[in-house]
Amino acid sequence: MLGVACYGKPQAAVQAQRGVVLLVLLLMLLLGAVAATAAAEVWATTRQRELEQQLLFAGEQYRQAIRRYYASAPRGQARTYPARLEDLLEDNRFAQPVQHLRRLYPDPMTGQAEWRLVRQHNRIVGVSSLSNEHPLKRAGFVSPHQDFEGKTSYREWVFQFTPAGSARR
Repeated sequence: MLGVACYGKPQAAVQAQRGVVLLVLLLMLLLGAVAATAAAEVWATTRQRELEQQLLFAGEQYRQAIRRYYASAPRGQARTYPARLEDLLEDNRFAQPVQHLRRLYPDPMTGQAEWRLVRQHNRIVGVSSLSNEHPLKRAGFVSPHQDFEGKTSYREWVFQFTPAGSARR
């Protein structure tokens, strides 16, 4: 009984069946890899959108804290911007220190505590991310972030306080 394999099937038929099973298995692995890649891309996009929202929140916290620092100059003193970010946590211009910011927020895009500081006369007027990555969000910004429209990197998203009546840089 040459050429007869198990259960009475010819050996060529058994090998062909094994080849088909192997081919189906490889096809399933390929489809699984494609699905995993698509899921990873969706996850990465979702994660970047979340980080953008965190950047908008943290940057706005800094902008508002700089505004409060500037507006709350002690009586008889000229309004000024903070010299360091830590001045927003503890404003020592008063007998009782004032807190304009609850905590120093890290840059969500880099994960680092450091921000790019926008200075004017050696004083901080704003912050921006150190990241040169391209943002997903390029349009549809609401006030006060309309200037972010069309920017090509997070570094260009500048959270700056400019007093009313002052020219913005």
